[in-house]
Amino acid sequence: MRIAIDLGGTNVRVATVLPGGQVERIISEPCRSRGSEEEVLNHIYRMIDELMTPEVDGIGIGVPSVVDTDKGIVYNVVGIPSWKEVHLKEKLEDRYHIPASVDNDCNCFALGVTTFGRGTGYKEAFCVTLGTGVGGSLVIDGHLYRGRNAGAGEIGSVPYLDKDYEFYCSSRYFVSKGTTGKDAAVAASNGDPEALAIMEEFGGHVGKLVQMIMFVYDPAVIILGGSIANAYPLFKEPMWKVIREFPYPKSVENLDVFQSEELHAAFLGAAHLCGPIK
Repeated sequence: MRIAIDLGGTNVRVATVLPGGQVERIISEPCRSRGSEEEVLNHIYRMIDELMTPEVDGIGIGVPSVVDTDKGIVYNVVGIPSWKEVHLKEKLEDRYHIPASVDNDCNCFALGVTTFGRGTGYKEAFCVTLGTGVGGSLVIDGHLYRGRNAGAGEIGSVPYLDKDYEFYCSSRYFVSKGTTGKDAAVAASNGDPEALAIMEEFGGHVGKLVQMIMFVYDPAVIILGGSIANAYPLFKEPMWKVIREFPYPKSVENLDVFQSEELHAAFLGAAHLCGPIK
């Protein structure tokens, strides 16, 4: 059994994952993101302690940051200002005396969805998380391509219009419209014209993001995850309208884009960091 952790500046989620990929128990709490390095660590320890049993043989954690995956060091964690350089693998192993592995949070999602979800069977898959920010990860032949600093595929910071893709394809876009992704989705589902217009414009921006991914990576499939991807039916059509403007029609014809149906992909990927759990 593994303990898997999905760390974010908003929430910390910890789960137990059984052999075969069954997520048994999940606990979630608001992250103490404004605390000191030790305060955040102690909060994570307390949550791990709640789930720890003698059967646990590894800990995997996804963190929104640049990661030295060999040494398990995280740098400049997004949303947790005090975490400038944290030797997370070392700290977890010193405390629990079992193997620990650390990776970028989007990489964990990508590993989970291509190992256990709808992404299995694709030679090249590009996974995108749409939530507080925009994350991206590339999987080739079932293996993550991380780059030197586990940052390969991080397309959110690429300049777009007057800002970057993260501004227009994450929760920041909805905040700029005076709402939230969740509220806009609920209102649009109820037929609110203003919310529908917001979703249509958002879909257009995501379509441009997909076009950029096609130019740079030319994957067989693009898999959308993250909290905002739950509203995919509301922005799917305007997204595809923009994708179809791609200058190479054959590339569009050969591309699959879908929302991940694996609810626990991030946990499964984090657990898988310590070795196969099938």
